Amino acid sequence: MSVVTAPLVPVGRVLLRDQALVRIRTAIVSGELPPGSVVKDADLAARLGLSVAPVRAALARLVDEGLVEAKPQSHTRVTPLRPRQVRDAAVVVRAMHELAAREGAGRTTADDVVAMGVANARFAAAVDAGDLDAALDADDDLHAVLLARAGNTALTATVERFTPTIRRLERARFAAAHGRESVALHDRLIAACAAGDVDAAVATTTEIWTALLSGLEETDDDAG
Repeated sequence: MSVVTAPLVPVGRVLLRDQALVRIRTAIVSGELPPGSVVKDADLAARLGLSVAPVRAALARLVDEGLVEAKPQSHTRVTPLRPRQVRDAAVVVRAMHELAAREGAGRTTADDVVAMGVANARFAAAVDAGDLDAALDADDDLHAVLLARAGNTALTATVERFTPTIRRLERARFAAAHGRESVALHDRLIAACAAGDVDAAVATTTEIWTALLSGLEETDDDAG
């Protein structure tokens, strides 16, 4: 009788690619790799302590996400900041967060509400301290509660794909006043979730993202 064995698969390749993807994406969003800068897979591999293969795979994924652009026989570079492109991404992400609120707000638990409140307290403290990285992390943690409750993997994947594009421009135009306005809107969203008021949660989510889109339009006007 023949013995059926599982197919051999490479060990570590996907993990290394994913590690490279996260680290390069973070460097782009943070500005460590600035807009328009030329990137070379060999140089990035040396900086990350990885082989070229996972870095090359990560760059291909970042091209698909719009954070990197490649010209055959020419160069690969970090995509320049283009407010229109960012605004288009923000419209899609707003729709996804509205869907997350519609699907998740009625399912939130007491622990979820507490977690959102803790995240908003961190967000407020970071805004007051001018700590942009901490503010964006806290904002992501707050909205991640509803994304998790919605339980839609396609929705979450879309948010994860387009949010880095938005974050790059947010970092360039961060203002404490806008952050403090977001604290109040977050409080309203949390209250709606605590009450199981789905319509209020969706409406508040729309208001949060409409305020962001308004800011992006102002940035576009300034750039023009």
